[in-house]
Amino acid sequence: MKVILAAAVGLLVMVGAPASASQLDADVLDELNFVRTRPQDYAQELREAATSRGRYESSFAYEDPGALDEAVDFLERQPPLPPLRANAGLTAAARAYASAQGPRGQVGHGAGASSLGQRLQRQGVFAGMSAENISYGYNDPRDVVRQLVVDSGVASRGHRANIFSRGYQAAGVGCARHQVYGAMCVIDFAGALVQR
Repeated sequence: MKVILAAAVGLLVMVGAPASASQLDADVLDELNFVRTRPQDYAQELREAATSRGRYESSFAYEDPGALDEAVDFLERQPPLPPLRANAGLTAAARAYASAQGPRGQVGHGAGASSLGQRLQRQGVFAGMSAENISYGYNDPRDVVRQLVVDSGVASRGHRANIFSRGYQAAGVGCARHQVYGAMCVIDFAGALVQR
């Protein structure tokens, strides 16, 4: 099972307050599907955001410019992919993990009984392949997805690889308050999905 953590790198700044966790969950999935289905348009948005004097300048001040340039180049060459289907079991697993981890200020994907595979099985989800991205510090869907696509500070660019994997057809998102970083979003991906 491929499991990767979206590490909080440098200064993380939250932008606004989320309307509701379930709305934020849906909005993050919509943003993921936007970047998957229209990667060239997303590349243009990243390029414009990098040169503007808007909120990205302060909230992404830590971002490695090389990682941003690399993300734009990747997106310009990335063929569009089908959107990820929302899955109730994946969503329940993601929400449960965010709700458990956030109040304690914990980070990471868990091991043993709290590993992704075990958490999915508790929700009746059995996947031939699965992965997880976790974003800390952002409560705006664009910021959550941007952090994971640019993947600054993550040499493998594993979060980006999860988002653009052809092997994943479904996803679930769970966002919650985080004691240390203010906000977090868990995104669980699956392919070859069996729901019991």
